[in-house]
Amino acid sequence: MRIRIDLAYDGTDFSGWAVQPGLRTVKGVLSAGLGTILRTDPVQLTVGGRTDAGVHARGSVAHADIDPDAWERLPGRSDRPPHEAAVTRLAGVLPPDIVVRAVTPVPDAFDARFSALRRRYTYRICDRPTTLDPLRRRDTVLHKKPLDATSMDEAARALTGLHDFAAFCRRREGATTVRTLLGYSWERGADGILIGTVVADAFCHSMVRSLVGSVVPVGEGQYAVGWPREILTAGVRDPRVTVMPAHGLCLEEIVYPADEELAGRAEQARATRTLP
Repeated sequence: MRIRIDLAYDGTDFSGWAVQPGLRTVKGVLSAGLGTILRTDPVQLTVGGRTDAGVHARGSVAHADIDPDAWERLPGRSDRPPHEAAVTRLAGVLPPDIVVRAVTPVPDAFDARFSALRRRYTYRICDRPTTLDPLRRRDTVLHKKPLDATSMDEAARALTGLHDFAAFCRRREGATTVRTLLGYSWERGADGILIGTVVADAFCHSMVRSLVGSVVPVGEGQYAVGWPREILTAGVRDPRVTVMPAHGLCLEEIVYPADEELAGRAEQARATRTLP
């Protein structure tokens, strides 16, 4: 049977999502935790959004295929349903920097990666050092130059749409860099923190942090509002675009279609995307 795991984590002390020999990773810890409560080997997981070392998540989603009998045994002698027992028992074996919010049975057509309609990330920057909340130092990047949120927002919005984002991605053999950027905006919160919100159907490696790095120089006044769009159009990595620090980034949400649309969405997502 297939289960969906909704989880959140503080990425500070993890070497990213993917399992790496000798390193502490989110997938490695969660796989082992699921194996412990199910009394099986570590469970193979597929995630909806792989994160790099130091990146956080409030709304991550993964799926796994498990033994139905092991699922039914989860409540033990209690009268709790298996999905409630799974959450409670995981809380007892996982470290405090991972929280599993829900574990639910899903149709076999559900794929945490390919069924997703969109992912939403946020990025936090403090450009006023004296106002930095030390309690938020793990998820907020300190920038020592003042930034203009209005110009950053204007530059960001010009990047939305269906494009080849090769200028903002680390290329991988056989992988496309064509993506639909559904939304990209910046605003300054009541606490003075700059918050960028990035939404797309999917992201390629380092894309979000590069998109942030393309508008920060605009906020500093180094380049005109149209400069990030010029970088996008050029289609090649530009050394002037900094890949911003990981700890300011958080995966906030992954959205999926209704059950009857899961298979069609997964098939669509697996197709190699090209520009018209």
